[in-house]
Amino acid sequence: MARSSFLLRTDPRVLDALRRWADDEFRSVNGQVEFILRKALRDAGRLPKDDSGSSAADQNEDGTDG
Repeated sequence: MARSSFLLRTDPRVLDALRRWADDEFRSVNGQVEFILRKALRDAGRLPKDDSGSSAADQNEDGTDG
């Protein structure tokens, strides 16, 4: 899958909280943002549940999505 990049401006407190969350889940900040966005899109029905871009990092500890 090809990757695209974009600039995200956010409150420093939000970024700090995101960094801590990412560290807790052994992800990069970029990986955490993508995880959160992908889950929100899937939950809103805007991304197919069988999206081929999902990875093991997008799964719960039991190996299931979501």
